[in-house]
Amino acid sequence: MTDPCPPTEPYDHGMLDVGDGNQVYWETCGNPDGKPALMVHGGPGSGCSANMRRAFDPDRYRAVLFDQRGCGRSTPHASDPATDMSVNTTEHLIADMELLREHLGIERWLLRGGSWGSTLMLAYAQRYPERVSEMVIASVTTTRRSEIDWLYRGVGRFFPEAWERFRAGVADDDVVAAYARLMESPDASVRAKAAVDWMAWEDAVISAEPNGRRGTYSDRPPAAMMAFVRICAHYFSHGAWLEEGVLLRDAGRLAGIPGVLVHGRLDMSCPVDTAWELANAWPDATLHVVEDSGHTGSDTMREHLRTALDTFAAIPSP
Repeated sequence: MTDPCPPTEPYDHGMLDVGDGNQVYWETCGNPDGKPALMVHGGPGSGCSANMRRAFDPDRYRAVLFDQRGCGRSTPHASDPATDMSVNTTEHLIADMELLREHLGIERWLLRGGSWGSTLMLAYAQRYPERVSEMVIASVTTTRRSEIDWLYRGVGRFFPEAWERFRAGVADDDVVAAYARLMESPDASVRAKAAVDWMAWEDAVISAEPNGRRGTYSDRPPAAMMAFVRICAHYFSHGAWLEEGVLLRDAGRLAGIPGVLVHGRLDMSCPVDTAWELANAWPDATLHVVEDSGHTGSDTMREHLRTALDTFAAIPSP
């Protein structure tokens, strides 16, 4: 088993004014002279954790972590019903990442992330390919509407009891859009119930995985849960503001960027076919399908990810 890198504390951190009244939290860890790398968290709305720092060898990487708009330590927080969600879109996040790169004086950086983070990484890299040295992606998703429909409807055939409870919380066949409306309700009790019901569904979808843990999604502080569900429902009800299939269609823009894709065969949240399609469309990508893993990962998955980062650490970034 490959152990994570040793714990480390940030050597610098701050709040970046990205406009629209938003301040994005960022931190840098490891070696200030090391290879620049950016961790792109999932969700959307999960925020970064201290454990994410351990993905990077602190002797060889200058690791940058940031909390996307509305979550983690960024402000204003999406748990506050007064927070304006109209200025929290995929386009805003891409612009925030580029502003952060410029703020830190980084010419090119490696991107590492997974799940929703993979969508954001791909969108950023296709916009700014000259700013990306390599990419390491776990649990690939491109947030197509077909993928969203699978996660919040199609996979229900495997969990009919949980699906019935999830569906019962709304009175609309477009479940995601209905939950998005509930999360904008002026009634705090309505928002709270919607958040609990959404998280119960997220927990159910990963419950059959080898490493699926009870409460994986729902076991978080109330404010973090409210922000997570509000941001997820906001993004997914709009198809992440992406043209259907655009990230696969334009994968040729990633030519020249080495990529490693690591995906669990048993991932019910993000079926492996998307990773397969991306690997076939991206000329410089290598796909590792991990037989013993789902969305929550495994030792084998972590070993593939660590090996990729160790390999890329030896390649200098100008």
